[in-house]
Amino acid sequence: MAQGVNVVGLYVRDQDEALAFYVEKLGFRVHTDVRNGDYRWLTVQHREQPSFQLGLFKPGPPVHDAATAQTLHEVVAKGAMPPLVLVVEDCRAACEQLSACGVEFTQEPVNRYGSVDAGFRDPAGNGWKVIEVPAKPQSPGSQ
Repeated sequence: MAQGVNVVGLYVRDQDEALAFYVEKLGFRVHTDVRNGDYRWLTVQHREQPSFQLGLFKPGPPVHDAATAQTLHEVVAKGAMPPLVLVVEDCRAACEQLSACGVEFTQEPVNRYGSVDAGFRDPAGNGWKVIEVPAKPQSPGSQ
């Protein structure tokens, strides 16, 4: 039986706003968008990682009471959640492309730890790191 992580969720302030950001600015595509009353299960996928879904979830009923939902909104807005990581072959080029799509960076690309990384936040405050991971060269016998 195969096992693995399929969906990781983020708390967002507004699901339509988050959907527009992840699809129009980051280039993700919608995987699932279904409703059950006021509850909405919304996931997106990175175009190069179709087996993995990123859930865009709004805190609130039926999962959270109003006080908990408010606390979660505040924590996310402060950038207090651990960052997500987007790996790219060329950090500076990726940042230029994302900037052209309207992504605002909180940290421009910098060289450190033997790589290049940058940072941005989504409209709810979730932090992202863009980290350069050069493509691995093919070994002579792997063709």
